[in-house]
Amino acid sequence: MSQDPSAQPSFDELGLDPKILEALRGVGYERPSPIQAATIPHLLADKDLVGQAQTGTGKTAAFALPILSRLELEQQKPSVLVLTPTRELAIQVAEAFQRYATHLKGFRVVPIYGGQAYEGQLRQLRRGVHVVVGTPGRVMDHMRRGTLALDQLRTLVLDEADEMLRMGFLEDVEWVLEQTPDERQVALFSATMPRAVRRIAQRHLTEPEEVTIEVKTTTADTIRHRFWVVSGLHKLDALTRILEVEPFDAMIVFVRTKTATVELAERLSARGFPCAAINGDMVQAQRERTIEQLRRGRLDILVATDVAARGLDVERVSHVINFDIPYDTDSYVHRVGRTGRAGRKGEAILFVAPRERRMLRAIEMATRQTIERMDLPSASVVNDRRIDKFFQRITDAREREDLAFFHQLMERYQQEHDVSGLEIASALAKILQGGEPLLLEDNRKKRPPRDAPARNQERPDKKRARAEPGKRPRAPESADRPSGEAPEKGRPSRVSTPAHILKGRPERGMEKFRIEVGRTHKVRPGDIVGAIANEAGLMGEHIGRIELFETFSTVELPEGMPREIFRDLKSVRIQGQRLDLSRLSQRGPGFRRQKAAFEPGAEKTSEKPGRKKRGGFGPGFSGPKPKKGPKGKKKGRAARLAKKRPTN
Repeated sequence: MSQDPSAQPSFDELGLDPKILEALRGVGYERPSPIQAATIPHLLADKDLVGQAQTGTGKTAAFALPILSRLELEQQKPSVLVLTPTRELAIQVAEAFQRYATHLKGFRVVPIYGGQAYEGQLRQLRRGVHVVVGTPGRVMDHMRRGTLALDQLRTLVLDEADEMLRMGFLEDVEWVLEQTPDERQVALFSATMPRAVRRIAQRHLTEPEEVTIEVKTTTADTIRHRFWVVSGLHKLDALTRILEVEPFDAMIVFVRTKTATVELAERLSARGFPCAAINGDMVQAQRERTIEQLRRGRLDILVATDVAARGLDVERVSHVINFDIPYDTDSYVHRVGRTGRAGRKGEAILFVAPRERRMLRAIEMATRQTIERMDLPSASVVNDRRIDKFFQRITDAREREDLAFFHQLMERYQQEHDVSGLEIASALAKILQGGEPLLLEDNRKKRPPRDAPARNQERPDKKRARAEPGKRPRAPESADRPSGEAPEKGRPSRVSTPAHILKGRPERGMEKFRIEVGRTHKVRPGDIVGAIANEAGLMGEHIGRIELFETFSTVELPEGMPREIFRDLKSVRIQGQRLDLSRLSQRGPGFRRQKAAFEPGAEKTSEKPGRKKRGGFGPGFSGPKPKKGPKGKKKGRAARLAKKRPTN
C-alpha cells in the first residue's frame, strides 16, 4: 500500500493515548509523516506489519507511539523487544521511547548491546523494564544466560532488517523470533526488501499489513548544503566562528527544544550577536513582532524550533544553521526551505556529531544531494576578519561623525603629555575594546602537540640505564598516579608491550593501537570490531588487522582519528573491561615502551575482517593498500615479523 502524503490525518485523529499526544506537542510534532500515518492505525489494532521506508522518514515514532499507547505499565517483565543492527541505533531508539513516554509514570526502557558491561544491563533488567532495545548478539547472550525473559512479550519490532541482513545477523534474528511466544505482534521495517528479509516476514508474521512509502522529498537547487562534524570545538564556539566569517543577510538557527531556543539566543547575545528566540510557547502577537523585526532588518538572527518556524517566509534569510540535527528528513527539508526561496540563493549548514552520521546519510538520500563537508574558519581567518571590522569602524567614524571637538581634545592631550598620536590612538582602541581580547588565540601555535616529546630531550630512564649499566631501568611513575600507588584494580598496566609489536608497521593509511582486553577477558575479534564500529561510527570493513594476546590486543584503524572519538574509545568496555585505547605508532602521554617478551606459551590469533572499501576517518580515505616488494610482489606479514623478531 502506498500512502499519499497529501491526505495525512493529524496525530489527534490516529487514536493515540492522550499522554503520548501531550509528549508529541512538547517535542514539537504537529502532523505525522507518511510512514507514521500509514502504520500507527495497524499497530494500534494489534496487527502484524511490514513497513518499507527509507531511514530518516520517522520509522521510530511509527512503531514507538502505538506501542506506548497500548503499554501495560503494571507488568514488570519486558513486553516489547526492538532489535536493531547497531549500538548507535539501539541508543537512539531507546532515547526516542523515553522522550515519547515523558508523561507515562514508571516507564522504563533499557538499551542492551555489545561492548558495554553486563553489570549495568543486568541491574536494569532485574529492576524491571517495559521495553528492551538491543542488538541481536547481546539479546541472544542475555536470553541464553536466563537474564532476559520474553515469556510476557507482546510486541517484537525488527528495525532496519535489510541492514541486519547485510551485517550477517539474520540467523540470530530468526533464533530470537523462534524463542518468543506464538501470540505476539511483529512489526518489520526495512528500507529495501531482499529475498531473505521477505522470507523472514513470510515465516514469522501472521497476515501482515504492508505499507510502502516512496520518498519524494527534495530541496531547492538554489541551496548549497554543507555539514561540519562536531569535533574539537564546542558547537557554540563553532557557530560563533561561522557568524563572524560567513557573510549573511539574515539567519535562522534551528534547535530541537523550546528551552534551547532561549538559552542559545541569550548566549549569542552575550557574545555580541543581536538575536531573538521563537518557539511554541510564544503568543502569536509576540511571534509576529519578532518576525517583522527580522523582515525589516532590525534583527538578523532567529533561534527557532521546527514548529515555531512553520510558514515563516522572510526574503532576506540567506542562511539556515541546523545547530541540532533534526529527528527526520522531512524536518530537515522544512528547515532549509526557509532559505533559497523564489530562485534566490541560500546556504544550509548542518552540525553532525559522529554518532549522527546515519541521519546525515538519510538526509542525502532524501534530498538527492551530496552534502559537502566544510572546515570551520581557522583562528587566523577569524582574526583577520575582526581586524577588518575594527578598521571599518574607524573609517566609518571618520566619514560620518563630526570629530572637530575630539580633535581639539587629542591635540591638547598630546601637547600636555608629549606623546605621539599613535600612542593616544592605541590607548583609545584599548578602552574601546574593553576587557575582551580582540583576537582569538590559535592554540595550535601556542602549544606543542601533547604526544610530541621535546626536541633533544632525553628520557630519564635512558639516562639511568647509562649511569647504572647492567641494571634494568625502573619504569617511571605515571603522571596521573602518585608514587608507590598500585594500579587501579582490573586495569592492566601498559608497560609490557613486546618490542617487535611496537616495531611492526601497520598497513598504509592505518595506525596501530593497543587495547587493554585480551584472551583472558574472553573476547573475540568480532567483539572488538562491534565495539569500535559502533562507538566510532566506522564500518566494520574499515577496521584492519586485530591480534589477540593474553592480557591485551592490537588493532589497526584508519589514520586521522578525531580526538573526541579517540577519547570515547578509551572508555568503551568489552566484557566489563575498558579498552583504554593507546597508540603504538607513537608515544602518548603516560605511555611507556619497554622491551619485553610474550607471556610464556602465548599464541596469538588474528582476524582481518573484510576487504577494505572507501571510508574511514579522513576525507576521501580509500582504505589501506598492501605493501609491495621491489618486484611488485606482496610482502608476507610473517616474513616481515621474522626479520624484526629478536633472536635468542
